Amino acid sequence: VEGEATATYLSKLISPLGKKITRIARGIPAGSNLEFVDEITLLRALEGRNVMS
Repeated sequence: VEGEATATYLSKLISPLGKKITRIARGIPAGSNLEFVDEITLLRALEGRNVMS
């Protein structure tokens, strides 16, 4: 819940600057270290990004 609130807050703060705000797709556990995520999972998470409104 905290992560969702932070993401929404940042999106509302940055959107007026004309920047596209995206969020990675599923596949990477919350709080995990990207150092330990395999390349395929990371690639799919980035390719499946969702635009935040």
